[in-house]
Amino acid sequence: MDVGGWLRGLGLGKYEAAFLDNGIGEAVLPHLTVEDLKEIGVATVGDRRMLLAAIAAFASPTSSEPIGPQLSTKAREVSAERRPITVMFCDLVGSTSLAAKLDAEDWRNLVNAYLDDASKAVTGFGGHVLKKLGDGLMALFGYPQAQENDAERAVRAALAIQRALAELNARRASGAPELSARIGLDSGPVVLDATGEVFGEAPNVAARVQALAEPSSVLVTANVQRQVAGLFVAEDKGLHELKGVPAPVALYRIMRASGAGRRGGQRALTPLADARRSLTSWRGAGSGRVPARASSCGSSASPGSASRGSSRSSARASARRRTPGPNSRRRNCCRIRLCTRSPNGAASVSATPTPPRANDSPTSKTHCS
Repeated sequence: MDVGGWLRGLGLGKYEAAFLDNGIGEAVLPHLTVEDLKEIGVATVGDRRMLLAAIAAFASPTSSEPIGPQLSTKAREVSAERRPITVMFCDLVGSTSLAAKLDAEDWRNLVNAYLDDASKAVTGFGGHVLKKLGDGLMALFGYPQAQENDAERAVRAALAIQRALAELNARRASGAPELSARIGLDSGPVVLDATGEVFGEAPNVAARVQALAEPSSVLVTANVQRQVAGLFVAEDKGLHELKGVPAPVALYRIMRASGAGRRGGQRALTPLADARRSLTSWRGAGSGRVPARASSCGSSASPGSASRGSSRSSARASARRRTPGPNSRRRNCCRIRLCTRSPNGAASVSATPTPPRANDSPTSKTHCS
């Protein structure tokens, strides 16, 4: 930048030599003060005011051209990320009236003690304190490191804050005003940028929920309740209209931890199936559909009963029993039993003689039952 040309453009070219003699260039120009202008010889008030106005316009350009190194579009996209988180808002109840009753220094110490205990509760359950807003705070669970049970840890941290506040009141002198806090929670997808700013619906909803909470209570939305069902005793507070939220929101007041090991009705592991029992049931179901067939050596099949030939393994075993060995004697049945069922439901068995085979020994014995 040509400082001399800039001065001549303002009609103040007479100060060009003073600017150059004092080493005032483009980098120093935005930091000049009234005292600096007096020192370099700008005597009149009008000239100083004109220079200060021009310097302010120079420091805050209205043109769309970027000044200095800028992040590329890809770098800006990488610096922000989308992720599901649980947002907590915690705020003291009636802080204005409490501050009026206490000395300013005592009030400061009390608020700092409360915020320290609340921050320890948040970080103790893996949360991140994003902001401390006067006598309240905003915390995130699921950032910068996400875990499966972010909502559960957020609720446990909220209950821990209420316990820490009760202990703080117990330590104070009798007759001193007690502190109470309201806590609101909501879960949902948000976008977080590199500066830690959160963009999304969840922070706004959590702030509205916190405003509706009763003193010394924890109020959560249905988004949180669905994730922690069974882990905490919750009171259904019904649907509520929240400012800026188009649909009514179901709210729940968390009373205490239930002591359950896992979520009731959710994430319960299914029992391992008994493979042997299932296989037996499958075979039995299949055998009930096998029609009546010829049987040998005293075995018979009837409709609706489990037959021995209902599975492949049983069939192979029967085949092995029927296969003659080198030293075995052939045993033949003389009859084939057929089981039929009459129209009145009674079962009858008929026997049909079979002629002996040509290679049967006349001395071989047959056994039929």
